[in-house]
Amino acid sequence: MHSLVTKRRIINNSMTLTCLCLTHSLAQTHKTPHFTTFSCNPLFHIFSVSNPIPYPIKSMFFSVIFAFLCRILFQGILRPRIQPFSTNFRSAPTPSSLPQSMANFDADSVTYLTQPEAAEIDETLMGPLGFSVDQLMELAGLSVAASISEVYKSSEYNRVLTICGPGNNGGDGLVAARHLHHFGYKPFVCYPKRTPKALYAGLVTQLEALSIPFLSVEELPTDLSNDFDILIDAMFGFSFHGSPRPPFDDLIQRLVSLHSHNQIGQKRSVIVSVDIPSGWHVEEGDIDVTGIKPDMLVSLTAPKLGAKKFGGPHHFLGGRFVPPAIAEKYKLILPPYPGTSMCVRIGKPPQVDISALRENYISPEFLEDQVEADPINQFRKWFDDALAAGLKEPNAMALSTVGKDGKPSSRMVLLKGLENDGFVWYTNYESRKGHELSENPRAALLFYWDGLNRQVRVEGPVQKVSDEESEQYFHSRPRGSQIGAIVSKQSTVVPGRHVLYREYKELEQKYADGSLIPKPKNWGGYRLTPQLFEFWQGQKSRLHDRLQYTPHEINGQRQWKVERLAP
Repeated sequence: MHSLVTKRRIINNSMTLTCLCLTHSLAQTHKTPHFTTFSCNPLFHIFSVSNPIPYPIKSMFFSVIFAFLCRILFQGILRPRIQPFSTNFRSAPTPSSLPQSMANFDADSVTYLTQPEAAEIDETLMGPLGFSVDQLMELAGLSVAASISEVYKSSEYNRVLTICGPGNNGGDGLVAARHLHHFGYKPFVCYPKRTPKALYAGLVTQLEALSIPFLSVEELPTDLSNDFDILIDAMFGFSFHGSPRPPFDDLIQRLVSLHSHNQIGQKRSVIVSVDIPSGWHVEEGDIDVTGIKPDMLVSLTAPKLGAKKFGGPHHFLGGRFVPPAIAEKYKLILPPYPGTSMCVRIGKPPQVDISALRENYISPEFLEDQVEADPINQFRKWFDDALAAGLKEPNAMALSTVGKDGKPSSRMVLLKGLENDGFVWYTNYESRKGHELSENPRAALLFYWDGLNRQVRVEGPVQKVSDEESEQYFHSRPRGSQIGAIVSKQSTVVPGRHVLYREYKELEQKYADGSLIPKPKNWGGYRLTPQLFEFWQGQKSRLHDRLQYTPHEINGQRQWKVERLAP
């Protein structure tokens, strides 16, 4: 068993560590190891050692010592003195500051990189910061796929052709094609100049395992719009110099021609460029204004200077891997990524014609002989589907009420109980909906599950649940929610949010000992007893399925009648 002992010395009141440094080049070219002495400044002095150490020991300690050196380098040289703007907040932004900061990030506020800066950042990421090229490629390709899915839904833009170049930009395109397949798109790949490296061969194998077709340049149609809805330009990235050579020069011209040959009212393929449109100058953009005019540009890490000339409607930033050290060193100002998203829009979304917004639903048929006889069971079946699909808050429902003045009002609430006798939710009895239900104890519920193209309407009389039931549910809630229910005099006017915060803090301190928080007398549950159900399934050309359940009696027993309604 061999061990490596680190010596410590004090020189000029500064700590100097002496350790065995076996770099890859030294291990290959020197028969004797080298001692590296470094201090906190950090300067490196290499001293030769006469006593040779066997090569296996060098190999054993190489990765450990190299990782230690990288850590010292990162902490000493690259650690920012102040917290830079990045997606890694050490302290959460205040509720008032976050929306403002996101709103201010238009295209002019973002940092744009020169070509040398972009290359240097890549080298730093793959050097002292420990990223590998395949890691960065995976994150970049996922960002491209996520950006596409934000704007171009697979129900209308399904056929995707990814044109890949021989370098890293092409690798990003291969990864994006794989993710788009899993997102529900139908990808195709044109990869005419394959790179003979294991990383790229593995990406090709992954796509072939998913039965994603590879097309040669000769197999592509003359007019790409006839066969594809989205064209991903992943030919050349920021490191490309010179003029494109065959076959990429022709492929670029095919993308250029889509704009010049497009007729008014004729749908054409949309073009998505990865990091920089192929053929553009990385810093000066489309110099002679004859290059590709993409509809979407997905900048990676940070946008390049040439992206300032991008005039398309959708500019996204991807590559959510920029550490604080990089952001500080290059003074990067980048928009914050929302939630868990791998992409974020740069600038404002384009203005759209609201009347032109439409979705052509694609769903399985919903037929009378497929439904449950009891609508509660049918609702449970659809609700389970929404849960299985991972939809956000599938128990959210619009609650509509009408007071004695005849004026309807609606709001979103959460379903908190489902039994055979009805749907249960909880609220403040002195809120607007509470007053309206006391005047007119009838309501309508609406569940909408976008990811499944489904909605359910439920109507019926409403009554309060028992005090015991309300008490039990109230104390099952988080303590913060219990205090919030006491603080909020729902639907009344308050002078400002600070009043709510102050009252909340006072009660939080009052019950800090963990004692029971009493349920307010004006807080509790309601139960709607259903007298009508309608299950809606979106279909093509607005020929939606609508099946309505209404109760009727047969031989003195209550049963449900199912009828189809016109869409």
